[in-house]
Amino acid sequence: MPVLEVWKAKNDFVSKRGYGTGYSGIENPLFYTDNTRMFYGDAKKPPNGLIPLMA
Repeated sequence: MPVLEVWKAKNDFVSKRGYGTGYSGIENPLFYTDNTRMFYGDAKKPPNGLIPLMA
């Protein structure tokens, strides 16, 4: 599987179900960059309404 270098992106969007650290208990530094937008909740619903907010 290729590695996605999202830290090089102008903007990135992360969908996460909750505020926890996950199975490993390690925080992801990507979540704290200035270009990251977090979407907490059910990823089954399309986040198309959030895309205009990224601009």
